[in-house]
Amino acid sequence: MPELELDLRGLPTPDKYPVVFQTYNAVCVGESFVLVTSHDPEHLHDDFDTDHCGGYRWEYLDQGPDTWRIRITKLATTPLPRILCNATGVVDDSQAGATAVMWKLGMRRRDLDSNIIRLPPSACIAAHVGPEVDVLLLVLDGTGQITTELATLDLHPGALVWLPQRSQRQFTAGPQGLNYLTVHPRRQSLLLAAVPPGKQ
Repeated sequence: MPELELDLRGLPTPDKYPVVFQTYNAVCVGESFVLVTSHDPEHLHDDFDTDHCGGYRWEYLDQGPDTWRIRITKLATTPLPRILCNATGVVDDSQAGATAVMWKLGMRRRDLDSNIIRLPPSACIAAHVGPEVDVLLLVLDGTGQITTELATLDLHPGALVWLPQRSQRQFTAGPQGLNYLTVHPRRQSLLLAAVPPGKQ
């Protein structure tokens, strides 16, 4: 049977990557298809590494200058479990300056969102009502407080906190700052503005 070829050269740019991943999802383990493009699809290769690291093979058959042909082989039925990062290393590499997302889950197809957030010393995320999803929060480093509707909870490394959906909360970092991991069902991005120290 001749090998399946997927020629992207005549497709509109927004359609190219979705068609590639639809084709990949449709083939069985051990099967492959040949991608045909007019350039080296490096960004697509990066996306495969993000979503299917270790579970596929990428082989260049022709490398330009006008036509690039790459055989993509499926090696596993689903994306493979894997270590994503060293959370302690992410925290150790952080700078004490502004509030920032230090790491986030990057897979395109996923049911979860996860982030490592850094709050600098004494910074505050103002009181707000949480999103329509439950959130687990794990303190990685530093100290701080969560002020709820009725009480204030002290945060310390290792504290695992459940934030029920739509619960009221305010975060205040301690004198060494606060670094924490959140995990929750995937949803639209929620932007929280941290209040600089002294402006709460």
